[in-house]
Amino acid sequence: MRTEQIQLPFSQPIAEAYIKRSHPGIEGLFGSHPAEETHWHRRLNWLKAHADKRVEPERLAEALLAYNKEMNDHPAVMTNIEAIRSGAPVVVTGQQAGLWTGPLLVIHKAVTAIAAAKDAARLTGTNVVPVFWIAGEDHDWDEANHAYVRSGETGLARISVPRPKGGRTSVSRTKLASSDLSEALARLSASLPDSGFKRELLETLEGFAARCDDLSAWFALTMGWLFGRHGLVLLDADHPDVRALEAPMFVQLLERNDELEGAYMRAAGTLRELGFEPSADVAEHCANLFLFAEEERTLLFKFSGQDGQAVPGGEFRNRKESFRISRDELMRIAEQEPQRLSNNVLTRPLMQDYVLPVLGAVLGPGEIAYWTLTGEAFRCLGMEMPLIIPRMSYTLVDGTTEKHMEKYGLSFDEVMHRYDAHRSRWLKERDELDIEGRFEEARKQFETMYGPVMDLSASLDKGLEALASNNLRRIQDQISYLEKRTKEAHARRFDAALRQQDGVALALWPEGQPQERVLCMVDFWNRFGSVWLDQLLDAPYDRSGGHHLIYL
Repeated sequence: MRTEQIQLPFSQPIAEAYIKRSHPGIEGLFGSHPAEETHWHRRLNWLKAHADKRVEPERLAEALLAYNKEMNDHPAVMTNIEAIRSGAPVVVTGQQAGLWTGPLLVIHKAVTAIAAAKDAARLTGTNVVPVFWIAGEDHDWDEANHAYVRSGETGLARISVPRPKGGRTSVSRTKLASSDLSEALARLSASLPDSGFKRELLETLEGFAARCDDLSAWFALTMGWLFGRHGLVLLDADHPDVRALEAPMFVQLLERNDELEGAYMRAAGTLRELGFEPSADVAEHCANLFLFAEEERTLLFKFSGQDGQAVPGGEFRNRKESFRISRDELMRIAEQEPQRLSNNVLTRPLMQDYVLPVLGAVLGPGEIAYWTLTGEAFRCLGMEMPLIIPRMSYTLVDGTTEKHMEKYGLSFDEVMHRYDAHRSRWLKERDELDIEGRFEEARKQFETMYGPVMDLSASLDKGLEALASNNLRRIQDQISYLEKRTKEAHARRFDAALRQQDGVALALWPEGQPQERVLCMVDFWNRFGSVWLDQLLDAPYDRSGGHHLIYL
């Protein structure tokens, strides 16, 4: 296997500062760094000394066992769940449940968690289990319901599942008609090119669809198929068994809600003082908890009176104040019906650390940024933030793409930053007619001839000056339009070569974005079977993250 390490541009300055260790103030908000070996031992010792602050391993193992027997029944998974029962720490990662796992970055998270768990086990001398936290509680349907695959040489197909009519509830609770799942698979079949792996892929996904009626279950079954043999344990945050474990923490989050709000507010202020803008919304009086009520997942706010102050012991409302619930009733729900509550991005890290013995959490750049807001909240509850492990990032380069890159002198950097300029330059080098130069000369000649006519018209009637200028602009637009059509006609002479180059751009940097943020894993499984995944699992791992080109 051939790999090449490269540097992708950072989209999140906070994550860049943390990963590069370029800003002591940012690193201080986390309290540890995965590059420091002593921090791993320190965190492990903290977990052992504070086991009473988490769910009992026996109860956790039973909940994991029940879910994974249904969704992810592999011997390696069962062995790892028994290790958790015996007190083994975990490396956790997660994502909302996307269609057929969603973009490749989800796969990269799982790959990183598996690699990080193995690395941590070697480093600490103890068994470490990789866990994938499925955020089935999320309700952002438009983000979860689709997948992109390449269709034809240069096409990109977006395949989606429509949301049923009704309230905006969680993805796990949004029940889908079997016909909608079948339609999505039919569109996938029509979009993917024929290959030796297509039939098996579609039959596997069809088999999973027959066993479920929501995206979270379809996601879990697919992830188990991909990673079960590697021992990746799955957990759906919205599963009733998990919610039952979370009840005591929901009570804490409500009892200490004002303190937690202050902690988040102070963290946001600290970030601004360091010169960074918080990446998550820290809203005044927000409880940072959702309630499932009236078929909706509703974000709760502590009621503000006319003076703008939250009412102690009062009630909670939604943002529009069209729904209300008393604090006492909310506490009762937390204790007796925890399945009606769920977390937002600021309380989920706390809940995750309560449910699991988290040695380290694998996060993407955006997640690293909003976790900076949670350090003081952890301390507020007598907890400690786990080690934050940057997700590894990869671009898969197949043989055809590599061949066409060599043929047309295209580097990955050029595809990433300057593909349109490369394409234009490549065409211009083959323009023996000098189309651009001749049209530019025509413009100059026309303006030279037309200038005196404009002056003549204006000298006779000042009102004709604007008309003449508008007329000039229209003629120039027509010249530009003809130039555009002429260039298109010239480009058609090189249609095959341009399709090959456009195919490179689509494979590596689709829609002007990293491959991992657009293409779904089914695209590569259809072309290569499991080879691409096997190579990812054998790819270099670095505790501080990084990006690698993986040549298939």
